[in-house]
Parts: sequence; C-alpha cells; structure tokens
Amino acid sequence: MKISISAHYSRGDISGQADELCQLEQAGADYIWVAESYSFDAVSALGYLAARTSRATLASGILNVFSRTPALLGMTAAGLDALSKGRFMLGLGASGPQVIEGFHGLPYDAPVTRLRETVDICREVWRREDKLTYAGRKYTLPLPPEQGTGLGKPLKIINRPYREHIPIALATLGDKSVEMTAEIADAWLPAFFMPDAASRVWGDALARGTAKRDPALPPLEIFAGGTVAIGRGLEHLRDVARPNVALYVGGMGAREKNFYNAIFRQYGFEDEAEEIQSLYLAGRKSEAEARVPERFLEATSLIGDPGFVRERLHAYREAGVTCLSAGFAGTTTAERVQHCEALRNIIDTL
Repeated sequence: MKISISAHYSRGDISGQADELCQLEQAGADYIWVAESYSFDAVSALGYLAARTSRATLASGILNVFSRTPALLGMTAAGLDALSKGRFMLGLGASGPQVIEGFHGLPYDAPVTRLRETVDICREVWRREDKLTYAGRKYTLPLPPEQGTGLGKPLKIINRPYREHIPIALATLGDKSVEMTAEIADAWLPAFFMPDAASRVWGDALARGTAKRDPALPPLEIFAGGTVAIGRGLEHLRDVARPNVALYVGGMGAREKNFYNAIFRQYGFEDEAEEIQSLYLAGRKSEAEARVPERFLEATSLIGDPGFVRERLHAYREAGVTCLSAGFAGTTTAERVQHCEALRNIIDTL
C-alpha cells in the first residue's frame, strides 16, 4: 500500500507548502495531489513541484473536464509528465453545476460522457500515432464545417510525449460514473470512502466496469483514506474532520442534488444526512458538525494507537484500497512528518 498526500489551496501559494511536501516525500509519501476547485490553478503549482520533488508521483486532484478542452488536458498532462520525467498522473473529474455554471459560465451537461471522451482523446494525443481525429457525442475533432469556419484540420501534438500512456485517475461517485471508471481509468478517487460499507455502495458498479475492462490496462488503483495521527490519547483529533464532512454532506450542492449527501445516506446514515443538510443550509453550521456520527469519524480516520491504525489499514486494504490518501495531523511540519514516518513503518510491516 502506498501513501498519498495533498497540497491545500486553502493554505495559499504552493511555494509556501513546498518545503513540507518535500519532507513528507522523503518520509515516505508516494503521491502528491494538487487540488484546484475554483482557487489558484493546479497546473502551475504542479510544474513548480516537478522541479522541487524527486521521487513522488505528482497528480492533479482534480482538473474538471468542462473548463479545458480534452486536447488541452492532453497537452497539459504531456507537458507535466515531461517536466517530472514520467512522474505525473492526470486526475480528472466533472465537478458540479454550482462551479461549472456559476464560476465558469458553462452548461453542466453529460458529465459521464465528457469524462469518457476526454480520456479517449487524451490517450490519442499521447499515442501520437496519427493526426488527432475524434467523433464522439460531445466532441468532434476537427470541428465540423457547419459548426465553425470549415478551416479546421487534423493535427498531431508537436512534441513527442515522455510516455505514451500517462495514468488517468477519475474522481467519480455515481453508479454509472464509477462503472465507467472501473472500465477505463488507471485509478479511482472516491470521496468519503468508508471501507466497511464501500462494497454496499459501489461494489456492483465496480464489478460491472471491471468485467468490461481492457486486459491491457493494469488493475484499477483506489485512493482513499483520512486524517492520520498515530499515538495514544489522540482520538479527539477525529473531530477536526467534522467541518469538512458537514460542508460536503450539508452544503455542497443544492438540497435536491448533493452527491455527497446521497453517499452518506447509502452508508446507512439517512437521518443524520437529512439533519446535517437541513442545519447547514439554515446557517447552523456548528450544529450540523455536531451531528456527524462518531462511527463515521472512527471508520474513516487513522487516528489512534498503532494497533487501531493497523486494524483500519487492514480494513482499507480488504476494501481494495491500494494507496492511502493521508492528511497528517499536527501543528508543525515536524509533527506531520513524524506521523508520516510512523504510518510508513506500519504499512511496511503489514
């Protein structure tokens, strides 16, 4: 099992986080994800980290498939892969209508189709076998004459990519999108993954997708995890996750269209999901945070003594997780690095 960490846009400029990320890389982190949302772009930060790091895979977590064209995503991934000498993973997702329509001013339509076709086009760009042409439901390359000037022509990316197969990770939650992920992606990024109940929510979709998977693709990697703090008397740190869980379950999306709330309900927390959402949308955020179940916080964190952490790692591995997404608790870099080293030591002895 590998370890992944994330740079946080909430902390501002990536240059201020780079020293700590490099120390965590040396302490055992195998992947570094750079989030984007509607903050600073992830691409420039990833380019910076390509020069600062030496071993870890750098990953976009995530780039949405609406605000950049598929060909541009392919070009961007090829450029970052070259800068990092083959250490890049392209993380893609659909985001949601609040961001896509509200911030980017684009219609939020056919997200699953757009994801699939973007993956197809990116892989064609990197193979560089022929000039790029594509006939899909959402993308046609070149653009048909009746939709433009008629002057578009097939082109091939000028530079030869460092690798012709750059790993693609998809951040998906819904039944159809998870099935597609298991079919075509290299890695899957599920949100709020609860290992003890994950098969009930996603098992059928993963099985259907795996049955259609190209044998030439490697087995699907699964990235999931939570906050890590290894030691006695640290259980109170699980409460740090409450605001984030309440934000997503309660306020990320409209009442009738909140993907995270739906997942929470499928885990068996129907009443809590309803209450968290109602309280959060009413502006009573602290009350919403208080309603996040202790059982969920315990099952989705790695906070406790080494024996507890080892037990949770076994649960994640049995649920198919191949890379632990870790957020290290602590008020200083030294504390977070210490937790990373402790986690690496436990994983290496599983």
